[in-house]
Amino acid sequence: MIEILTTEISGYGSIAKMVWVLLVVVILDIASRLLVRKMATLTQKSKTAWDDALIESIGAPVHWLIWVVGLTVALDISGIVPDDVAGMLHVSRILIVVVLFSWFLFRLIESFGNNLVGTTTLSGGTIDQSSVDIVSKLVKLVVVILAVLISMQTLGFSLTGLLAFGGIGGLAVGFAAKDMLANFFGGFMIYFDRPFKVGDWVRSPDREIEGIVEKIGWRVTLIRNFDSRPLYVPNSSFSCITIENVTRMSNRRIYELVGIRYQDASMMNQIVDDVRSYLEAHEGIDQENTLMAGFTAFSASSLDFFIYCFTRTQSGPEYYRVKQDILLKILDIVEGHGASCAFPTTTLDIPGPVNMVKSGVSD
Repeated sequence: MIEILTTEISGYGSIAKMVWVLLVVVILDIASRLLVRKMATLTQKSKTAWDDALIESIGAPVHWLIWVVGLTVALDISGIVPDDVAGMLHVSRILIVVVLFSWFLFRLIESFGNNLVGTTTLSGGTIDQSSVDIVSKLVKLVVVILAVLISMQTLGFSLTGLLAFGGIGGLAVGFAAKDMLANFFGGFMIYFDRPFKVGDWVRSPDREIEGIVEKIGWRVTLIRNFDSRPLYVPNSSFSCITIENVTRMSNRRIYELVGIRYQDASMMNQIVDDVRSYLEAHEGIDQENTLMAGFTAFSASSLDFFIYCFTRTQSGPEYYRVKQDILLKILDIVEGHGASCAFPTTTLDIPGPVNMVKSGVSD
């Protein structure tokens, strides 16, 4: 009888302990939420955004951490869980803590990355989205690898054997997935060499590739052409093709040939001088860059002169507007001197008179 009462009392004691633990969990959860809100209010008043990122990242993982640890501890002290299950519960608790801590680091990396975009570096440049993406992915990859290694060790696997197996397996995977690895390291080269970034207008004279870079991934780069069609280019391709970055052009060039008639040869010198003077006074032309205009060739049906200059703008629409103004003005200059632009003509030189014989039908 005494043993039965002792068992019942100990059972009630375990339940009481569980209740107390759960009560402490609830109190800690409420306290952590209030503390996070208070800290968020304080960090909003600071000039830096890094403390905001930390507080924003820590809230949800801490909430789940308190409940996971609290519930598993309550089950441990309750005495209702068998010993073999208690061991599994302990391992599960460690794995969940590792996952929650990795989740917190992921959120922190994302918040830090968003704050880094657009900031000024020591060299005077700005950090763009592409640089933030590659650094974030690398750090996240390190977090995942560490989390996996800790989890494997918690589950009882030997890290020495695992790393040895990973070396042999990595060699086999490298042969089997060489194209995928080439694209992977090609993506690294894009980030490190920085031939382009997201938002740049690029084109390749080697391939039919031209458009705006929308995304640089681990395996492929998404380029949307001017027909709004997406082009998924494997990253390894950029190591063996030529890429022009139109966005990084400092100027745009205008190079045109203009032909006048042979009978207007006496006006060529004045026409070229007037065209050169017009280009030197044009506000859309970069006067510090190369500017030339001159008679260049005797063509089959025309006397050709050329213009060679650079616009100040890099914008496509503005460039074509400036070019249109220049070409129309050149046409006015040519016609203002009484000359005309030439077009292909054919002249027949027939020696001697030509007798026209009317042929008829005799009756």
